[in-house]
Amino acid sequence: MRLRIVHETAYSFDPPALGAIQTLRLTPRGHDGQFVVNWRIEVDHDCRLDTATDPFGNVVQSFTTQGKLDGLVITALGDVETHDMAGMVRGQAERFPVGVFLRGTPLTVPDAEIRAFADDVAASTPTDRLSRLHWLMNSLHERILLGETTDDSAKATFAASRGDARAMAHVMIAAARHLGIPARYASGYLFRPEAEAPATSEHGWAEAFLDGVGWVGFDVATNLCPTDTHVRLAIGLDRIGSSPVRGAAYGDGVTAPTISISVSEARSARR
Repeated sequence: MRLRIVHETAYSFDPPALGAIQTLRLTPRGHDGQFVVNWRIEVDHDCRLDTATDPFGNVVQSFTTQGKLDGLVITALGDVETHDMAGMVRGQAERFPVGVFLRGTPLTVPDAEIRAFADDVAASTPTDRLSRLHWLMNSLHERILLGETTDDSAKATFAASRGDARAMAHVMIAAARHLGIPARYASGYLFRPEAEAPATSEHGWAEAFLDGVGWVGFDVATNLCPTDTHVRLAIGLDRIGSSPVRGAAYGDGVTAPTISISVSEARSARR
């Protein structure tokens, strides 16, 4: 499937900001399940995008602007060809030993309730880790209602039984790590043919490591391993570490940005 993505982040400053610094993880990398046909990042102010690679292997762009700013718009757009790999991530270099992804973070620390839930799932499922992870994903999908949240930590999401896709991923990661399974967060995009309006946040899911298989994605929100409707953007120990846009502006009128994400099916240029 060939997907066209337009991801716009718009800031408005009143009074004007005196400058801004931004770090972007808005460039997807190719692997066996996705091929980046074309991709670019546009900023509506003069600046230089410096490109680097972070410790996780994500492509990172950063820039600084100076002078008064009434607003700032960052747009990432391009086409990505995707293939259904049944959630498996192959053909991408890994920089860290898998044990790193057993490390907890404030957003993925399991409390007693999550630990008990994970233990109950493990006790009632086959002993192989792949089956256990599928059962865990399905159980969390049934327990947590998809909806908006102000606290997307694993503990808060599980206690409220409500959260968005990113919050659900944090619970999946916390539970998997409690069971001794390395897990990490993946940010990205989801193609929803039925969607009538652009999304206001990126999608997110968990990835877990299986011996002999490698990394496999588990999307609690859709109750599926990622398919060709998913575009993988960046990875980290949690959402913050793989956030598409992070930064700061200097001034008294700084507010949260407005985000608009459109994912549509594009016609291939191939004949």
